[in-house]
Amino acid sequence: MIQLLQKQMNVVDMDSPDKSCLPEEDVVNMPWFPKKISDLDKCSHHVLMYGSDLDADHPGFKDNVYRKRRKHFADIAMRYKHGDPIPRIQFTEEEVQTWGVVFRELSKLYPTHACREYVKNLPLLSELCDCREDNIPQLEDVSQFLKERTGFTIRPVAGYLSPRDFLAGLAFRVFHCTQYIRHSSDPLYTPEPDTCHELLGHVPLLAEPSFAQFSQELGLASLGASDDSVQKLATCYFFTVEFGLCKQEGKLKAYGAGLLSSISELKHALSGNAQIMPFDPKITCKQDCIITTFQNIYFVSDSFEDAKEKMREFAKNIKRPFTVRYNPYTQSVDVLKDTSSINSVVAELQHELEIMSDALRRLNAGCLT
Repeated sequence: MIQLLQKQMNVVDMDSPDKSCLPEEDVVNMPWFPKKISDLDKCSHHVLMYGSDLDADHPGFKDNVYRKRRKHFADIAMRYKHGDPIPRIQFTEEEVQTWGVVFRELSKLYPTHACREYVKNLPLLSELCDCREDNIPQLEDVSQFLKERTGFTIRPVAGYLSPRDFLAGLAFRVFHCTQYIRHSSDPLYTPEPDTCHELLGHVPLLAEPSFAQFSQELGLASLGASDDSVQKLATCYFFTVEFGLCKQEGKLKAYGAGLLSSISELKHALSGNAQIMPFDPKITCKQDCIITTFQNIYFVSDSFEDAKEKMREFAKNIKRPFTVRYNPYTQSVDVLKDTSSINSVVAELQHELEIMSDALRRLNAGCLT
């Protein structure tokens, strides 16, 4: 049983005297990664782009009032620690109006352009988080909503994180989420993720169990992986979670948040004029990610489950001297790298199988009476 699990989970036994399959430099240069959810405090503040500093081509670069507002949001994110409630924001009238334009225009497209899971969950966000055209939901309310649906929680962030840090959050079912609104001069465009993108693009699908599992598995695969492997995973994330398409009832539908929060690109991706290929991680991971214009290509999956299975196979080729398993009870990851740690997991799995067997026995007994 142990040998079978080792083969299936691509585990290397670090206690084995034969380490020929594990280069010494892989052990010495293993990147640090969070082992428990509170460790995200150590890697959630490394903002690479934007935050309170805007590039010269940003719509709000010359707007001192907007820049001051952005600094306010950045300070909130930088002060945040795991376990804190997310501070509630009194959004300005201008911010609510900008949100309203985006909400109203996108809502016209969702019934025909968004996947069924998105269309099903969006009304729940309105019902339980007061998500309306004239009201921007509070991140704390959204976090509680997701926690009850799929175990995901929200963590405020000031701007772009590195791919490694962002994916690490997903491993713990933590989604790093901006809290600021794009500049009002161009409400239908943003060069960066903002609250419109996060709440309207990502949240409805993070409330879907199969999609939440897919997102977490991408994160778990990144922990301790090489920079090259992390970049490949991040690219696959980009072309699925951000810009992915799927087939439903014989039609293409969008499930990527970058599409579901962009009126013009959502129309373009489903116009019949965009280049579309089947999602294959080995091919997708080599594609260039574009953040300033439309993508050159989009990738389509038959379903979330189809994408998840393909990513599982792809992740088996990531070279790590261990594998990891998420422990939902402690919100930590168990590092499986030796016989002892694997034996412990096997015992847990055997107990779970006994519970399932007992449930089947009771079900069958009930059917016979």
